[in-house]
Amino acid sequence: MTVIAKSDDGAGWSLHLWQRALAQVAAHASARGAHLARTVVLVPYAQLMPWGQRLWGQQFPQGFAPRFETTRNWARQLQGFEPSADDFAGDAARDALTARTLLDRVGQGALREMLATPLQEAAAQLAPAVAAVPPAQRAAWGDAARKLLATADEGSSLHYEALVARLALEWVLASRHATDVLFEPGVREAVDALVVLEGFQSDALPQALLAHWGERGACIVLPSLLEDASAPPQRALHAATDAEDEAHRAAACVLRHIRHGRVPVALAATDRALIRRVLAHLDSSGVLVRDESGWILSTTRAASRVMAALQAAAWNASSNDVLDWIKHTPALTPGEINRLEQWLRKGVLQHWSAASAQDLSAQPHLARTVATVETWRDTLRAARPLAQWLPALRAVLEQAGQWQGLQADLAGMRVLAALRLQEGQQAELQRWGDSAGRRMTLAEFTRWVKDVLEAGRYVASQAADAPVVVLPLPQLLGRPFAAAVLPGCDEKRLQAAPEPTGDWSQAQREAWGLPTRQSLEAAQRAAWAYALHVPVVDVLWRTGDEGGEPLLASALVLALQLDGAALPGADHRAAREVVATPTLRPLPVGQALPVRQLSSTAYSDLRHCPYRFFAQRQLGLREADELDAEVDKRDFGNWLHAVLQRFHEDLRDQPTDDADERSARMDAAAEAVTRQQRLQDGDFLPFAAGWAQLRDGYLHWLAGHEGQGAMFRQAEVKARQPLGDLELIGTIDRIDGVSSTGEPTVLVIDYKTESDSVTRQRIKSGAEDTQLPFYAALLHHDTLRAAYVNVGERGETQLHEQGEVVHLRDVLIEGIQHDMARIAAGAPLPALGEGSVCEFCAVRGLCRKDYWADAEQAPPAPETP
Repeated sequence: MTVIAKSDDGAGWSLHLWQRALAQVAAHASARGAHLARTVVLVPYAQLMPWGQRLWGQQFPQGFAPRFETTRNWARQLQGFEPSADDFAGDAARDALTARTLLDRVGQGALREMLATPLQEAAAQLAPAVAAVPPAQRAAWGDAARKLLATADEGSSLHYEALVARLALEWVLASRHATDVLFEPGVREAVDALVVLEGFQSDALPQALLAHWGERGACIVLPSLLEDASAPPQRALHAATDAEDEAHRAAACVLRHIRHGRVPVALAATDRALIRRVLAHLDSSGVLVRDESGWILSTTRAASRVMAALQAAAWNASSNDVLDWIKHTPALTPGEINRLEQWLRKGVLQHWSAASAQDLSAQPHLARTVATVETWRDTLRAARPLAQWLPALRAVLEQAGQWQGLQADLAGMRVLAALRLQEGQQAELQRWGDSAGRRMTLAEFTRWVKDVLEAGRYVASQAADAPVVVLPLPQLLGRPFAAAVLPGCDEKRLQAAPEPTGDWSQAQREAWGLPTRQSLEAAQRAAWAYALHVPVVDVLWRTGDEGGEPLLASALVLALQLDGAALPGADHRAAREVVATPTLRPLPVGQALPVRQLSSTAYSDLRHCPYRFFAQRQLGLREADELDAEVDKRDFGNWLHAVLQRFHEDLRDQPTDDADERSARMDAAAEAVTRQQRLQDGDFLPFAAGWAQLRDGYLHWLAGHEGQGAMFRQAEVKARQPLGDLELIGTIDRIDGVSSTGEPTVLVIDYKTESDSVTRQRIKSGAEDTQLPFYAALLHHDTLRAAYVNVGERGETQLHEQGEVVHLRDVLIEGIQHDMARIAAGAPLPALGEGSVCEFCAVRGLCRKDYWADAEQAPPAPETP
C-alpha cells in the first residue's frame, strides 16, 4: 500500500474525498437497512481496495465494515471459473490457439496466421461489453448486435475485416464469462446493498450490476467529490530538448520532492520507454521505487532468451541469430563461443545453414561446438502439438544450461508460468480441447510464444513504503500523493482525445457500450484535471523526438499555459564543473613492433595515414566482420575475381573461340562460384540484374585483347619477394603473356569494378598510386607491363596501362626501404589522413580526429612517413 503523505496538505485533499465517499456508502446502507457485512463496494481498480478498508476503519472504528472489491476479484471469491474448450478465456496462451481453431472451422485455415491476432484482439474488445449483459438477456442482445455488423461478402474490400468482426462477436456470445456468477440470484440475495465507486470512466459491468440490484444499488462518482484545496497547487512546466533531457529533469524533480519530504511521489507512466530512463537515474541515486504498471513480459531479459532459442532453431536462422542465443548458454564455454564467432566472421558465413554444412574435420573443437548447437536445433525442428512442443523447449533450455537461470529469476519464473513450462502446468492443456492438439510448425509455435509474452506483464516485487510510485495517470484517483511528476506530456504521448482501439463504427460503439472517442476524451481530461489537484505537480514534455521531429506540448498542457495556471519550472539538476581535456594528435612509435611482411594495401595505409598503419598492421587491430551485412560492391568484386579465375583457367585448359560457348562457360563459372560462396538467391540480386551486360562487355574486350597477342597464364597468383629484412607479399589478380612477334612480355593485370574515371585517375597519379608498381616488385622480370582492367557493370570493359612501371617500381622500392628504416629508427607515426581516407577509416575512433585540439599541438614534421 502507498504510504500516507507525510505532509498534511499532501494527504488531506485525497482523504477528504474518501471521507465524503464513505459517508455516502454508510448513508446508503442505512437507508436500505442493509447490514454492512452484507454490503459490497465496487472500486474502479484493485489498488483502491486496501485503501477503502483502511480508511473505513479510521472513519468508522466501531461495528462492521463493507467489503471493498473489484468485479473480477468478487467473482473469483464467489466461484472458481474454468472456461469451456472453445470459450474466450481472456488468457492469451489459450485464446491464441482457440482463435486459430475457429478460423479452421470456418474454412480460413490458409489465412489462419494472418487473421488469428486480429480475431483475438476483436474478441478481447467485445468481451467486456458482452460480459456486462446478464446471461438471460444475452441472446436477445446478440440478435440486435448482429444487425449492426457488415456482411462479409466474398470479394468485397472489407471482407476479412467483416469476417473477423462477426466471428469475434459469435465467439464471445457463445462463451461463458468469469463475472457471470455475479448475476446469479443467490449472489443478489446474499448482498443487501451494492455501491459502485465510479472512476473517470463509466464501466459497463458495474452499471449492469446496479441495474440488477435495483433500488439497493447506488453509484458514487469519485471525481465529483473532489473539492479545491485550501492552498492552490504548485504547478511547474518543464520543456526538455529530447528524451534523455526529459528523463534527467524528471528524475531531478522526483529527487527534489524527496529531499523536501513531499512523499509519496506519483510518477505517471505515460511513456514506458521514458520511464525506463527515469528509473535508471533514480536507481543510481539509491531511490526505492514501486512500479505498479510493470513491464510487458516480452521486454524482459528472460523472455528475450527464450525467444532467442526459438529464432535460432528456425530453418533460415542467420549466424547472428545463433550467436545471440548461444552467448547466453552456460553449457558452452566462452572460449568455444569466441572460437565459433571468429570462424563465422572470418568466413562471412551469414546463414547458419551454410556454416553447419562446412567441412570441419580439420578443426575438431569447432566441429564439436557446431554439432552441439545442431543437436539443440534439431530438437525444435519437427512439427508437433503444443503438448509436445513445451517439453521439447524445456529440454533444450535445460541442455543449454538456461533453465536454472530462468528459475532463479523472478521475471524468468513469470515467463515459464505464462508459457506453461513449469512442472505440472502441462496438465492444464487437456482442458483446452482440440485447439491444443493441433500440430504446429516451429514458426507457428514461435508465433504463439511471442503472442503469449507480449500479452503478459511482469510487476517486480518492491518495498510497500517506497517513496516513489510509478502508475498510470488515471490511477492517481483516491491516492494520497504529496507530489506528482508527469513526464511525457507531449502531443504524441498525452493526447487530449485518444484514439479508441479496434475498427468498430461509432454506431456499434454506442450500441454495445464500447469506448468512443468522446468518452475517452472526457476520461482523459478528467484524469488530467484530477492530477493537477496534487499539491505539487511537475509537467514535463520534450520539444523534439529522436528522429529530429519537432514536438508540441499536449493540448492539455497548452490549455494550462493559456489559463495561466502554471509557471515555468526551474531546472533542479545539480550543476557540476567539468574540466576541459582536449585530445591531442596521437604520435605513436612503432620501433618495438618490427614489420616482417608488407602488402600493397598495408603500404598504401602507411602512405595515406601512418597511424592507421600502426594500428592495423603493427598492432594487428581489425574490425569484426558483419555477418548480416548486405552484399556490397566489395563482395561483388571478390565474386567477380573468382568467376574470372575459374573462367580463364577453364578456357586455358579447353580453348575455344566460339562466342556462344565462351558466354555459356562464363555463366557456368558464375553459377559455380555462387554455389561455392553459398550466396542466397536474393543476396546477389542487385548485381545479378546487370550480369548479362557485364559478361558480354568483358568477352568483347577479351576478344580484342587476345587479338593483340595477349594470352592468359595465371590468376590469383600468390607472390613473395624478399627485400632485405622485409618480405613483400601479395596476390596478383592475373598474369598474361603479350607477344606480337618475338618473346612474350609479362603483363600484370589488376581487376577493378569501380567507376572508370576513378581508374583513369589512378593512372594519372603516377608514383602516387602504388598498387601496380608494388605488384611489379613481386616479380623478377626486368621487362614487364602492368595495367588495370576496369570491368564495368554497364558492359564497358577497358584496359588502362601504367607507363614506365619498371621505373615506378624502382622508385617504390627505394621509398619502402626509406620508410621502414625511419620506423625502425623510432620515427613517430601520426594520424595524417584527409578526405575519403578518414571518412571510411576503421581506426578513426582510436585517433579521435574529431576531438583534436590542433591549436595546442604543433603539426608533425613533414618528413615523417
